[in-house]
Amino acid sequence: MKTILAQYKVAMQEELKAILDFWMTHTVDESNGGFIGQIDYNNKIINEAPKGAVLNARILWSFSAAYNLTGNTIYLGFAERAFNYIVTYFIDKEYRGVYWSVDHKGQPLDTKKQVYAQAFTIYALSEFYKATKNPTAISEAIDLYDVINKYSYDKINGGYTEAFTREWDIIADLRLSDKDANEKKSMNTHLHLLEAFTALYQVWQYEPVKKKIAGLAQNFMQHIIDPATNHQYLFFDEQWNPKSNTISYGHDIETAWLLQEAAEVVGDADLIKSTKAIAVSMSDAVKNGLDNDGGLWYEYEPAAHHLIKEKHMWPQAEAMVGYFNAWQNTADKTYLDISLASWQFVQQHIHDKQNGEWFWGVVGTHLSACAAGTARTYIPMQKDKVGIWKCPYHNSRACIEIIKRITHVEKL
Repeated sequence: MKTILAQYKVAMQEELKAILDFWMTHTVDESNGGFIGQIDYNNKIINEAPKGAVLNARILWSFSAAYNLTGNTIYLGFAERAFNYIVTYFIDKEYRGVYWSVDHKGQPLDTKKQVYAQAFTIYALSEFYKATKNPTAISEAIDLYDVINKYSYDKINGGYTEAFTREWDIIADLRLSDKDANEKKSMNTHLHLLEAFTALYQVWQYEPVKKKIAGLAQNFMQHIIDPATNHQYLFFDEQWNPKSNTISYGHDIETAWLLQEAAEVVGDADLIKSTKAIAVSMSDAVKNGLDNDGGLWYEYEPAAHHLIKEKHMWPQAEAMVGYFNAWQNTADKTYLDISLASWQFVQQHIHDKQNGEWFWGVVGTHLSACAAGTARTYIPMQKDKVGIWKCPYHNSRACIEIIKRITHVEKL
């Protein structure tokens, strides 16, 4: 076991370096500042592409977290570059909050206040503050926390409304992306608010933040996670009535460990006990989305019995962490084996061995015979290597989490 964990840790250290090397080498925008907004499947830079708040916040988080783990000052320099760009161009000095996107020169483009983007910016600023103790970082994070709770928090039903206009007024189109339902509340936004507030509380021990974290945890346990299936509903109306039955395997396994982490950070013994049990139950439910080769399928539509036969990069990263967490909770090596199999799948199919970083995902085609029995054929999805949604966050975080967790286990 010690040998397996040691090898896994070294692999994650090497992979973290490779991921960040790609971003340092290919994504710096020397002409306009900050980072390139889009690089396509073939590593072609789209110079005039918009720059997204989520992309830039995730860059800030990744380099800040990597510095906090390794102490490598090169990473800190890139974190500072991302921080300066966000503060200069994304934060709305008049109405507060962050824009969804700016153009390639940094001018406001989509000024919608998507709460999801506010959450990721808090998450990133908190990690950067942990690295630097920069007073602007914590003050901006606190201001985002305040503005979210002023306009988005549902004082009657609990939880948070998805989106607003630039001025924080009601907006007709609440969707985070074209594939989402146009509903008042979503699992996804609540998950990343939970993540963001948890990070903020670690650097700002403000009691109301702790209470908001506990409230979000209750939202998950009472409304979002279906106790009959241990999967999550994805969309809700204002009163928390479910508006979708789609199963997102990646979000389920990500929630499994993030919910437990939140309970541990606030130090609530009862909540820790509950979320540990939920983490294991959700991990077991997600096994239905695991393929025999270790890959995790994207989504499943129960009503139509339809499996979307795509394996995106981010669910594989979350499976690595989520199943490692389940192993830590239970000491059942089956979960560790799944985490390792997820990593093996990434190495075999998700790595772009020619251009670096991870493919957006792969499409599973047919099964064919091989010496070991059968093997599935995969075709890489020809989507962005860098973009509004393609960021160094899920994969770098998986590496960082596994390294930290193995280091912890080694000390036991």
